[in-house]
Amino acid sequence: MDRRFDPRGRVNRALLVGVSEYDHTKPAESDGVPGDLPAVRHNLERLEAVLRRGGLFGEDGITVCHSPSLDEFSEELRTAAHRAEGLLLCYFAGHGAVPSAGDELFLQMRNARVVAGGRAVFPGADAFSAVLTVLAGSRAERIVVILDCCYAGNAAKVWHDFTDGRQKILLLMSVQANRLIDSGDGTRATPFTEELVQLLDSGGELSLLELFEQVRGAMAEAGRVTTLEDPWEPQFAGEPGMDVLLGTAREEEPAQPSGQSRTGSGKEDAASGGSGPKGGGGPRPRRPPRIPGLGGGLLWGRAGAVVRWFGGLRGRVRGAVSTLLVLALAGLGLGGYELIGPGGDRSCAPPLELRLLTDPELEPTVRAAADRYFVSDANTTEDGCRRTGITVYSAGVSSVVTALRRHTDAWQDPSTEDDNPQRDIGPQPDVWIPASATEAVRVIADQAARSLVVLEPATEPLAYSPVVLAVPQDLAGEALGERVGRPLSRLIEDLRRRDPGARVLRPDPEFTDSALLATVGLYSGAADPRTAEQSVRPTGRLSPTAAELLCTLPSDRAADARTAVLVPEFLLRSGVGCARSTRVPRTAAYPGDVPALTPTFVRVRWQDGDRDAAERDAAVERFRTWLTGAEGRAVFGAAGFRHATEFGHPLLDDEHVGTGVLRLPRPLPGPAERTSVESALEQYRRARGPGRVLYLLDSSSSMDQEGARGWDGPGGGPGILTQSLGGLGTQDEYGVWAVYDTLGGRPYEVLLPFGQHRRAEAAQVVEAGAAVRDAEADPHAALLAALDDMAGRGADDERPRLIVYITDDEDNNRLTGRNLDEVLARARQAGVPVVMVSLVAGSCDRGRPDARIAEASGGRCLDAGEDLGRGLYDEVARVGMKEE
Repeated sequence: MDRRFDPRGRVNRALLVGVSEYDHTKPAESDGVPGDLPAVRHNLERLEAVLRRGGLFGEDGITVCHSPSLDEFSEELRTAAHRAEGLLLCYFAGHGAVPSAGDELFLQMRNARVVAGGRAVFPGADAFSAVLTVLAGSRAERIVVILDCCYAGNAAKVWHDFTDGRQKILLLMSVQANRLIDSGDGTRATPFTEELVQLLDSGGELSLLELFEQVRGAMAEAGRVTTLEDPWEPQFAGEPGMDVLLGTAREEEPAQPSGQSRTGSGKEDAASGGSGPKGGGGPRPRRPPRIPGLGGGLLWGRAGAVVRWFGGLRGRVRGAVSTLLVLALAGLGLGGYELIGPGGDRSCAPPLELRLLTDPELEPTVRAAADRYFVSDANTTEDGCRRTGITVYSAGVSSVVTALRRHTDAWQDPSTEDDNPQRDIGPQPDVWIPASATEAVRVIADQAARSLVVLEPATEPLAYSPVVLAVPQDLAGEALGERVGRPLSRLIEDLRRRDPGARVLRPDPEFTDSALLATVGLYSGAADPRTAEQSVRPTGRLSPTAAELLCTLPSDRAADARTAVLVPEFLLRSGVGCARSTRVPRTAAYPGDVPALTPTFVRVRWQDGDRDAAERDAAVERFRTWLTGAEGRAVFGAAGFRHATEFGHPLLDDEHVGTGVLRLPRPLPGPAERTSVESALEQYRRARGPGRVLYLLDSSSSMDQEGARGWDGPGGGPGILTQSLGGLGTQDEYGVWAVYDTLGGRPYEVLLPFGQHRRAEAAQVVEAGAAVRDAEADPHAALLAALDDMAGRGADDERPRLIVYITDDEDNNRLTGRNLDEVLARARQAGVPVVMVSLVAGSCDRGRPDARIAEASGGRCLDAGEDLGRGLYDEVARVGMKEE
């Protein structure tokens, strides 16, 4: 049966969304997107013109959204979905982002940010699963989604898992999963959309499947490649045999409707691929339908199902998807599928999946190595099939060490919300690459008796990188002897002698090994760790990684020019996403008492994980052999690492030398001792704690209104609060206020008295006493009371303090004008950071009250666009002294 839908004569709608300008971009903002996309402006102009000429959409049937915010996009998407009855076409061009697991795609709108960490989150972006939910509710008979963004192919996994309503939705994706793509030079449309527009403008009938085959062939003919230098292959996902007519016989271009003028010269841009006629001046020759060899696989069923996205998937996603597809097809009686390998004519089984956990500082390098290995000859059979996929993810070093020491049972079988390494860290790893071999020694030396894991670290590290004091060039010493081998304390003294206003900063020692090793040196020359901590105390929140710290500094040019940072040497070469030209150049000084990074390959074996032990061992060994060979060393060398074992630790690649880095500094420090690392970590926790935290829990009636998500479950206010208690220990002091207008006129009721508590007992008190009241909340009065209370608690002992306010922002009408000004002034004066936790997306956008209060206090703003539980836990853990 012909299932090609002909939308002519129906009520059709097209929503064209292009985000060319972003509010938050690197390097100006460390949590910004990579940059603006000027080519996207051309995309919208070209595509709108072609669709109008095609005649499928009426005069008011095309809506063009230039760089919308998330709220604006959501409204336009709902409107288009509501109005379409025949064909609904949704096009998006802009930045795309995926979490480390790769099981969701986020479309980043104008106000997007990227909050890095063990699990990145993407405020200001819409999850593709949410987009599909809106589209599935449309009355449209067919829905076509076209994505032109990095990671576009990851949408296919989301579509496949979206079982309720996907039957009428078809996806055309610009690139295979887990791939970054080039947006072009900005003078014309992006490469994918350029080919798409030329084909749609060919003058004859063209269906979506034909368009897919032809644009895929055009990209191949033009020799387009992804940033990994493998073929750039557009993808398609849809139900078997489903198709839609998109191109029709050429009509005269209609006059521009009144009030809908478009910018531009009126001339079409030249084709980016160098093939075919320039612009839209004439029909482009039609290419015959073709199915080129895929970079990983083509799934073809007896029923005619074509799910071409499978070959682009890698990592945990590919392993999971292959299993789902096999089970789904078998259950539907659609067996007889075959997996076609890169050559297009070989049958390939789904590859085994390895899970690789690493340090957040190492993740970009390790991910690059895994990507390179995936397409290498070592990972390809004689039949052209991939042997192994690798999922790379990272988590804070303290959390990982604690989990491997104490909580392997919970990691293997999570039983409570409070203790769930699978949620907080990621899946059980097959391989762990800590940034220091010492971390594996720490785990092995102090594992709990009930441990379900065995660690097998390699005898030699993969690479080497010293931790350096990166000093602004104008403040750096000139003599070589002033840069190499001296204690860190002397280097800092010399720096402040040259400029008394100079500062030294270091990232979070609980999160990365480089910061923890820097702390070893920092304390070795200090009589009092608390004094040492005060000397590197930031004015705002503590940066989790050195890369974020380096990218944050340029936001204040004066501070940048007077601030030295303790970072791993390799980051001065290639480890940061902000452009080097926007930062003050820095010179590396090599302290002799700061241990070096020694990334080490550790095989992780799990009890009862022996079902495929032999095959998994072989896969791990193949990857380890490749990683320690010439190709693996080349990846580390390109990132700025040094040889791990050769005398003097020369650079792995002399062509990749960072600015201000010495080619062969001598002497260089060795790896860390376990006792020195654990001593430094214990002293750090004592120096910064015990902490004091005051929670404010909005308990007004709006928190539990119908349709609200403010109260029940782990994502509600009480659930988020009790999860974060895991970042506190028995020596910390904390309390909880229920915020609402009480009968006595006070803006809060004490739910948990301020003091020291056992975590389980505190959680029980909160869960038993927390309740929604039939009253409004007054955030103005409650925040003033909290700031006054905390300002008087131990202001002279320098113990860390924090205020947390969890709210749905329903009563923020009391937080405007003079009331807001009063809170902002008190927040600046009190010196107590405030973490504003909003259960509403967009509350942390620039200029909103929550964002302004967090900024004024030196705290942080979290809203529903992020993982609130994880984000609040991290903030509380930086203040508290959690027990292992």
